[in-house]
Amino acid sequence: MTNLDTNRIAELLQPFLSDSPHLNKDCHSERSEESGFRSRAALTEAQLQNISIYIDLLLRWNARINLTAIRLPEEIVTRHFGESLFAARHLFPRETLREATATRGQPAKPALSETDGAIQLESSSAHSVVDLGSGAGFPGMPIKIWAPEITLTLIESNQKKATFLREVTRLLTLTNINIFFGRAEHYPSPGTQVVTLRAVERFESILPIASNLVAPKGRVAALISEAQLGIAKSLTPTLHWTAPIPIPLSSSRVLAIGVRES
Repeated sequence: MTNLDTNRIAELLQPFLSDSPHLNKDCHSERSEESGFRSRAALTEAQLQNISIYIDLLLRWNARINLTAIRLPEEIVTRHFGESLFAARHLFPRETLREATATRGQPAKPALSETDGAIQLESSSAHSVVDLGSGAGFPGMPIKIWAPEITLTLIESNQKKATFLREVTRLLTLTNINIFFGRAEHYPSPGTQVVTLRAVERFESILPIASNLVAPKGRVAALISEAQLGIAKSLTPTLHWTAPIPIPLSSSRVLAIGVRES
């Protein structure tokens, strides 16, 4: 068991879900409760419970197969869920959804806008996301928890890891998830709106595949180091890369989003 209640999970996730993630150390204790409230506003109790269940399952399976080198529950929250949810809120921002719905009085139609260097869509409804080399499910599964409207495909070539992903899907009762057991280059897709990747092996060979899977005007979202940015741009001439977004609590990792030209 994680021994982490949802209040603590919300507090740990606060830097990744807040527009002002950097707290002054001198006033950290006074603001910790406020931080938890802000994270709870971003995540429902059901979503926080799903994260807690997910961590418990990950720790149990990790004792038998190598899903992650990170063993401490709090570090799993920040390193895996925090980084993944940071990508999720930039790909599918809720503020834009709420504003569009209130202004138009109807569900928002997909429309591109640019905020903080990230190309964003006003609606996650009916949008497809393909996560390459999912492993233990990051960032794909947290993105699905954040935006349950999306259709998610997790591509994983390791059979035991693919079985774990099926168990997570079953235990969290998530719908519209497809686990593709195989290599990314063998995935038959006419084009998807968003392709995600994080900590994949063979980065230089996987990135061009990601570029080919994404539909025109779709996006490739990569959680990578700053040192990999130049490589990413050189390998994907059909993508326009927006300004990288620094990931909270990291000195070198960024969210890089490339948009496929039409």
